[in-house]
Amino acid sequence: MATTATRPLEGRKRSNSVKEALAQLEPTRPTTAKANRPAWTHPRGPLAWLVRPADALKVIVTVVALWYAVERVAGPDRNPISPFLFISYPLTPELGEDSQRYGKGPRDLAFLSFYIIVFSFLRQSVTEYLVRPLARNLGLKTESKVQRFMEQAYAVVYFSTSGAFGLYVMSRQDSWWYQTEHFWLKYPHWRMDGALKSYYLLQFSYWLQQMIILVMGLEKPRSDFTELVIHHIVTLWLVGWSYAINLTMIGTAVFVSMDIPDVFLAFSKCLNYIELQRTSEASFVVFLVVWTYMRHYLNIRILQSVWQQFELIPVQYRSWSAPTGMWLFNGFGSGSIPHWMKYQIFAPILALQLVNTFWSFLIWRILFRMMMGQNATDVREEDEDKEEQEEAAAARLKAKAGAESRKQR
Repeated sequence: MATTATRPLEGRKRSNSVKEALAQLEPTRPTTAKANRPAWTHPRGPLAWLVRPADALKVIVTVVALWYAVERVAGPDRNPISPFLFISYPLTPELGEDSQRYGKGPRDLAFLSFYIIVFSFLRQSVTEYLVRPLARNLGLKTESKVQRFMEQAYAVVYFSTSGAFGLYVMSRQDSWWYQTEHFWLKYPHWRMDGALKSYYLLQFSYWLQQMIILVMGLEKPRSDFTELVIHHIVTLWLVGWSYAINLTMIGTAVFVSMDIPDVFLAFSKCLNYIELQRTSEASFVVFLVVWTYMRHYLNIRILQSVWQQFELIPVQYRSWSAPTGMWLFNGFGSGSIPHWMKYQIFAPILALQLVNTFWSFLIWRILFRMMMGQNATDVREEDEDKEEQEEAAAARLKAKAGAESRKQR
């Protein structure tokens, strides 16, 4: 042990350091024990669509078919199924608007419920039918490694799509690339264009689906399970609250700053699983830069804006007025912004920053220890490594038994 600790840094393999660092950041442990699933998610349970893409597809096809049938009979203006498939509350166009605008209301809940099922179908079908064969073709042998690759490949697909969509939505706003004063100027931003409303509700649906998976134990929890729960709760708090009180510009900015770094993290880990060490190194360095810039610098700028620029909201728009969609609350009868509203906006963003800081601390501590020549250990990975070793040992025994059987013949 002493010789390992005092070995010169130049004698260490840099690729191993990156590999160990990436191993510390596993998002989930692989789902290998189907028996651990709750009874209602089993093949004949009422929530089987959460884990079986065929069941989710049946629900989706049923809803679409029902919508089509009602559309033919009652017409598009009287179809009660439409809110499940399409965004609701189109508004009468106003002068200067270049696209259809939308309001909000209870029918948005129907859209959320349907797309939770859609995301369950996409997650299971993409990972099982596309990514799993790819993982096997790339040489991944053990089921644990395949499961981890599937999780990260799906993360690359989702966050690449949501990140690109978020950039598109943000580019259409005055607050493009964190011009934070526009979070508050011209408030309330309640007349949402179709892209913004779709983006917001789809993000809400995705994180609701992720929260269901987490809470119901459909994936094995890791040691930072508590931090993950906090992250999901805060994310849902932020998206729901910002949507309700018409602060969608700041919500879009937070989403973009969160999603894009996740693409680089998941991609780096996929490269690591298939042993592309040099490429994984380069990708991991890019990830660290993007993570630090977007998860910390940009988020701190958003926090600073909430704290210092909140009063830029025009005075005439600081009271509740249902026809024009102002604040959700009216200061308990005062007709003005509640004094706590600023902190209600600040709190979830600060909570996200604290969780990000915790994860960043783990990342940089691991890298620092390895640069100092110390061995990196990961308590979260021990069970997974043991599973892989057991799988490999079982495979060797099976191969040995097969060889002996053929020899006896």
